[in-house]
Amino acid sequence: MKPYNILISGGGTGGHIYPAIAIANEIKLRYPDANFLFVGAKDRMEMEKVPKAGYEIQGLWISGIQRKLTLDNFSFPFKFIHSLWRASKIIKKFKPDIAIGTGGFASGPTLIMANRKGIPTLIQEQNSFPGITNKLLSKKANKVCVAYDHLERFFSLDKIVKTGNPVRQDLLLIHSKTDDGKVFFQLTKIKKTILVLGGSLGARKINQLIESNLEFFKKQGVQIIWQCGQLYFEEYKKYDALENVQVHEFINRMDLAYAASDIIISRAGASSVSELCIVGKPVIFIPSPNVAEDHQTKNAKSIADQHGAVLLKESDLETFPIVFETLIKDKGKQEHLAENIKELALPGATTAIVNEIEKLLRTK
Repeated sequence: MKPYNILISGGGTGGHIYPAIAIANEIKLRYPDANFLFVGAKDRMEMEKVPKAGYEIQGLWISGIQRKLTLDNFSFPFKFIHSLWRASKIIKKFKPDIAIGTGGFASGPTLIMANRKGIPTLIQEQNSFPGITNKLLSKKANKVCVAYDHLERFFSLDKIVKTGNPVRQDLLLIHSKTDDGKVFFQLTKIKKTILVLGGSLGARKINQLIESNLEFFKKQGVQIIWQCGQLYFEEYKKYDALENVQVHEFINRMDLAYAASDIIISRAGASSVSELCIVGKPVIFIPSPNVAEDHQTKNAKSIADQHGAVLLKESDLETFPIVFETLIKDKGKQEHLAENIKELALPGATTAIVNEIEKLLRTK
């Protein structure tokens, strides 16, 4: 039997890229001879991250529609038509046996053309509220792998498979790595550790919040691992000189950062939420309101409604000191949140998704 050709499209943010890479890695374990080709958006982070993971990628001239009126919006129809043509050429040459979409600008044109050519397609929807691209793509998709309940409002029930979101496998054993994490980050064992995450690019509002509360954190006697993101590192790296603060542009050993932390402050992107469920630590979610369909707030609310996390909206950040101090002083609440969020974890997500991919490959 000839090796399978696997086409994967996803990018724009780490939340779309890392699930795509995790799926590819699992397929590669099962089918070492398989050929892989990723399709991303030119000038986006996938063009760097995917080759680093060992996979070939080709880029489309595509971007999203901005909420406000911009010149980019006027160019969108031309970019979209060009991307459909380019995706068609890529598919014709690569001859994929399946096309997999994990979200992002490039997945729309890629999966549209795969569907038109009769290639089986699978969508991996990470959020509790899907964006317009996946809603449209689902009409022709063979399967839609989801991470949350009640998505039959958006997708055909017979296509939905609840699998969860792929996460890094090194997170499954973090509770045995606490001491290693403290050593790696040179932390004091007697102090509580706060891990601050704003995503790979960074989150301005969270960074401003941490900056304005540095004296408050010092009085609370905590130490901070602050991942401020690529866009803000130059602005905030000066605080790395403080005794109880370390500032990182990016954290490569997230397993050790999670293991070392006692409380986590985070955005609520789908991949982050899925990871934090597996990590099982108390979390304060500060969702970004500047995303499609306000899906981060919906992601965080789905956890908070199960008493698995604290949800703090950007519009309520002035209450942060009260929220934080209440949580840091209440060990019972910390344990309660940790237990509840852990119960929502789906650690076998990547395996479950690739099981569905295998079914489609066998029926081709």
